[in-house]
Formats: sequence, structure tokens, C-alpha cells
Amino acid sequence: MSDVPAVQVENLHKQFGGVEVLKGVSLAARPGDVVAIIGGSGSGKSTLLRCINLLERPSAGRISIRGEAYNLRRGRDGDLEAADRRQVQRIRAHLGMVFQSFNLWPHRTVLGNVMEAPVHVLGVPRAEAEARAREVLIRVGLGAKLDAWPSQLSGGQQQRAAIARVLAVDPAAMLFDEPTSALDPELVGEVLAVIRELAREKRTMILVTHEMKFARDVASHVIFLRQGRIEEEGPPERVFGDPKSVHLQQFIRAVG
Repeated sequence: MSDVPAVQVENLHKQFGGVEVLKGVSLAARPGDVVAIIGGSGSGKSTLLRCINLLERPSAGRISIRGEAYNLRRGRDGDLEAADRRQVQRIRAHLGMVFQSFNLWPHRTVLGNVMEAPVHVLGVPRAEAEARAREVLIRVGLGAKLDAWPSQLSGGQQQRAAIARVLAVDPAAMLFDEPTSALDPELVGEVLAVIRELAREKRTMILVTHEMKFARDVASHVIFLRQGRIEEEGPPERVFGDPKSVHLQQFIRAVG
């Protein structure tokens, strides 16, 4: 397995107005790693994830995907922006993100949603893209829903379709932003089961989650983010079993 990180973030800062939300965050996810990011509301978890694929523009720092750093320049507002939009599009094509709110195209069937990026972004022939889409939808338990519309699916099914959409492009890394937070409690387990199986397959993932037991069971590395900084990190058995930070101890007690 390559030693080159699938995702590397170095000294990342992000400001919104006069408020610094990220204050020099660094992390690396190597192929096969599952990095869980935990922390309280407002700690910067989702902002960090959105900066990795430039959905948010960082204020400072360096982000590399599979050893290739984004070519960034200082924008007029002081934040960094893409100097080469084609590079960003090319990198994003191999960096899948699963959002809280599914973000499926309502006017496309489940199969159509999963085929969209391979056909229109990667240029995969339609027959090949359809075969791959069917395969990944069966893997996430939606083989009987290929022709359904997103509005006909439960929240858990929509999120599994969103995961299939990411799998269809065989990404270098998958980014999950609180993938179960919008689900009814009885639907959480079906989505976590899919993510757990991806971890067994050694899929590289960075996962923002409030599911502490799941993070402990699945992650290879856990990061506790507090007020825009990494306050503690390490293997899950140490982070959860022997936390050093008083704030992490309090956080685990509060959510555990």
C-alpha cells in the first residue's frame, strides 16, 4: 500500500469575517485509513471537510490529494482560491463527499443519479457506467430501487444511494459529513452498516460523526477538534479509553 497520503492537510486556517474557525489543522489519511473527526458543535468539523474539496475556500494552508497539492492563490477577499479550475475539477472527480442531506438529483432515478458523474464528469461510456451503477446499488442494498425516484425512498435509502453515487467513481477518498444526522433513529443503523462494510474493504474515509461507538469500532485514527484546533488525536482505543484532554473527557461523558 502506498505511503503517499490519499488526503493531506497542512496548517489549514479558515476565517469567516473576523472569526477564525480553523486554526492550523493538519491531518493525513493514507490509503485504507478511516479517520474519524469528533467534537462539539462549532468546533470546525464540517468546515474542515468542506475545505478539503474546496467547497469552502481556506484562508491559509496546503491541501494535497494523492500527493498533488491544489494550486491556490490569494483572492481579493484574502482567502485562497483555485488558480486552475480544471485541476480542481479533476481532483474532485476522485474525492467523493457524502452530505448530511443526501443531495440527490430529484429529477433523476436512483440509477440515473449514480450514473451521472461517471458519464458526465469522467467520460465513462453509458453502458459501462450503468453496469457499475447497478453493481454499487446492489452492494448498498438498493438493487430493487434502481428505477425509483429519490422522493420515493426513505431517508436511509437516500443516504445509501448517495454513498453508491460516490462509490461509482471509485474515489481516492470518501468524505462523510455527519451522514446519519438527518435520519430518523431507526434508519441510522442501515447507513452505518454500509460504511462499516466500506471500512472492512479498506476504503479510505474521513468521517465527521457524532456516533461515538461507531467511531470507536470503525476508525483507525480519531481526531478531537475543539475551537478550530486538534486538541487530541490517536488510535480509537486510546482516544476513547484513556483520553488526556479534560475537554475530551467531558465530551465523551456528554455524548457517550
